Amino acid sequence: MTTARQHQHDASAAPAPAAARGGRARELADLLRSRRDRLQPADVGLPSGHRRRTRGLRREEVAHLAGVSTTYYTFLEQARDLRPSWEVLEAIARALRMTPADRAHLHTLGGNAPRATPRLGAETLPHAVAALVDHLDPYPTYVTGRYLDVLASNRAARLLWTDWLALPPEERNMLWWTFTDPAAKRVLVDWEAESSAQVASFGGATDRFSDDPSFGALIGRLRDASPEFRTAWRRRNATPRSSGGGARIFHPVLGELALTRVVLTLAEDQAQKLLTFAANQLDQDRIAELLSLGTAGGSGGSSPRASTAGSAGASR
Repeated sequence: MTTARQHQHDASAAPAPAAARGGRARELADLLRSRRDRLQPADVGLPSGHRRRTRGLRREEVAHLAGVSTTYYTFLEQARDLRPSWEVLEAIARALRMTPADRAHLHTLGGNAPRATPRLGAETLPHAVAALVDHLDPYPTYVTGRYLDVLASNRAARLLWTDWLALPPEERNMLWWTFTDPAAKRVLVDWEAESSAQVASFGGATDRFSDDPSFGALIGRLRDASPEFRTAWRRRNATPRSSGGGARIFHPVLGELALTRVVLTLAEDQAQKLLTFAANQLDQDRIAELLSLGTAGGSGGSSPRASTAGSAGASR
């Protein structure tokens, strides 16, 4: 059985206060400018002309293509406190050749919930992969999907990171945990490098799957929940701070662990990654001993958008 659930942005939420609207207006302005800078006149059927000093399209060109006044579009790029309609933002998104993910994010920043768009299909994790994750105990192992949902995890991973099975399905996501759970900053010793790498990976996925609007909805949830995510997302095109081929994890009983990380891409779906970790032999034995005491919960993992194939599908 395969389950499909789109990340949803709450359309019924109360209007944002002025300070929040100001932050969204600045992000909206940044998004418009960055997408305008990427386009050349030839990309939208306009003549290039001579002596252009603008790197991309001019503001008046975007306004013309979108059917809005140049003044109104300029105000949007100046982060004025406007309330653009869904139709106006949609016209601007078309003029700027935005991807569905960017378009959904634009509507979120403009205060409009993205209108429903059919999902492309749910992620499915093969039963054999989920079984392999379990068999790799006591080596911490988990699988992430297209949206960095945790599709499967073994007991060692849940011991060191978080108990994914105890979380609501919509929160079984690596980005969501990293940016919204205060415990993440205690667990991830190199939180800044790890979070930066996650955002860079997620940003790359939004580009590869540009026709999937679920990215925009998840971005909307994250930016509403975490100021640090908003900052990281604005800076995602910068070179991320690297945490190297390892990870440093803090556990209240085991202390700080230096882990070697191996990342494998699944042949069945190259958006899915299996991450497995190993400590030195002494620490590995301590992890195994702690697991033997029944510290971590049952086996398997689940995702709001994925299940394993076969009879084990409902439990992964």
